[in-house]
Amino acid sequence: MTSPTPAFHLAQFNVATLRHPLDDPRLAPFVEMLNPVNALADAAPGFVWRLIEEGAGDATGLRPAGENVIVNLSVWETREALWDFLYRSGHLEAMRRRRDWFERHMEAHLVLWWIPAGEIPTVPEALERLAELREHGPSPRAFTFASAHSAAEAAAHLPAARP
Repeated sequence: MTSPTPAFHLAQFNVATLRHPLDDPRLAPFVEMLNPVNALADAAPGFVWRLIEEGAGDATGLRPAGENVIVNLSVWETREALWDFLYRSGHLEAMRRRRDWFERHMEAHLVLWWIPAGEIPTVPEALERLAELREHGPSPRAFTFASAHSAAEAAAHLPAARP
């Protein structure tokens, strides 16, 4: 028996302000972790999609939030699947070392929101959700792990289906 396809997936967007340019030797350990950690994500249970710059293996060359800010945008089947990848896989080592590579954020740097299964979020949408979280705090439209909302709670706040 197969599981029913979920009606919603969880979108995740985060930003990180680099302490140094990506080609600086002080960021070499981070750069060396990119491919292995992205491979872990791609193979993780519940992983759906991640933003990748055209012609590259990751999104580090995209700078929609500022020249020294890298972004990560991904989609997961459930909040638990994303949590398990972040905190129960090889990704945890990168999290432990983040202060070596990134500035401490004084405002929200991660936002979560529910999307209809099968849809892919856009970078402008992700930036909008992060701005909404920063300006208004958590809501069913933009939240964090600590202030999570269910897909059912978010359903009333979902935009009409895209053409």
